[in-house]
Parts: sequence; C-alpha cells; structure tokens
Amino acid sequence: MSSKRITSKKPLMDALLKLSMDEYLREYCKRARYGGFEIMKAPAQDLVTIKVMRPGMIIGKGGEGIRKLTEILKNEFGLLNPQITVVDVENPDLDPQIMAERIASALEKGMHFRRVGFWALNRIMQAGAQGAEIVISGKLLSKKARFEKYSAGHLPKRGDPAEKLVRVGQARAEVKLGTIGIKVKILPPEARTPDAFYIDLMRGKFPKPEEGEEGASA
Repeated sequence: MSSKRITSKKPLMDALLKLSMDEYLREYCKRARYGGFEIMKAPAQDLVTIKVMRPGMIIGKGGEGIRKLTEILKNEFGLLNPQITVVDVENPDLDPQIMAERIASALEKGMHFRRVGFWALNRIMQAGAQGAEIVISGKLLSKKARFEKYSAGHLPKRGDPAEKLVRVGQARAEVKLGTIGIKVKILPPEARTPDAFYIDLMRGKFPKPEEGEEGASA
C-alpha cells in the first residue's frame, strides 16, 4: 500500500494574499507615502496595521477613508471583519518602502537617477542605518535597459542575517523611456549581525567590563 504525502496549500495562499494586498495598498496609499502593512489573524477578525507617512490621508474626514478601505479588504480580499489601524512611520528615512516610493516619485518628476540615488543613500545613512543598498534598473538613459547600484556601510548579502535583519522595499516609476524599477535594502541601527562585534572593534568600540570584573580571577 503506497502512501501519499499530503501538503497544505494554506501557507501558499496566505503568501499570495499578502502579496496581492501589498500591491494594492502600495498604489492605494501612494500619495500618503506607503511604508508597508502587517496582518494578524484573530478568532473573529483580521487585524490590519498600515504604515504611512501621512495617516490623515488614509483615515479621511470622520474616518470615511477607513470605512471605505475596510469594505475593499473585506469584499476584494476576503478578510474576516477587518479592523484597520493606520500608524505614522517613526523614521521615514529608515523605511525602505517609503524611500523606494520617494525615489520613484522623484524620477517621475524628471530628476536624474544618479542624483536621486545618492540623495536617498545619504538620507538613509544619516538617519543611522548600518548599511544600505539602492538599485535602480530599467531604461535609464536610452532604450537599452541597465541598472545602477548605490551602497554604503555594512549590509549582509546572504544567510539568516540577510533574510531576517535586512529590510527591503520596492517601487516602480513610469517615465518617458518606460518603467524603472527601484529596490532599497536597509540594515537598521538596532540590528545585531554575527559580525557586529568585529565592526565595533574596527570603530574603536570595546565592551566595558562589568563592575568588579577586573581582578576577579586574581
């Protein structure tokens, strides 16, 4: 008798739901400077937290905007009695999604991609990021596609630190030559990577001994 392996499709469906919601909210909240969302399942409702720079634009007069978005998430995405909370982003310069949207907006206004790339990188690093990387790709100067990369500081490229600590944001800009893709990666100030100790040594930051530690073994 042969046995069949049974796999659940629910994790895949949850991932697809989050992806489609993220794409929708990114466009819906574009003018409010969208910074991402979180969703938490509760027994009788879905709790949705949306991060933006301008919460008032989403909440609307008398909460009208929230009521409209609640109906959309319920009817279009099948959320169970969605409860929406809109929060202000504490430090926009450290939010990769907001920075990606800022770059896209600047490109659509006609600013040169190199100027925008260096401007965004400087803002991120001055805000205290340990490292950052910006990739701008598409038809930047001609009909031939290319990409430009701007980076600074320390940014893990692979493994758990890259997956768990590095924040990523993406956006698109529509310009005369076509669509330009923007990808922003940020290692926030509070992230502690396995090699952080060696970076502290290079910067001259040494851990201080606890009180009474010196001579304790004498």
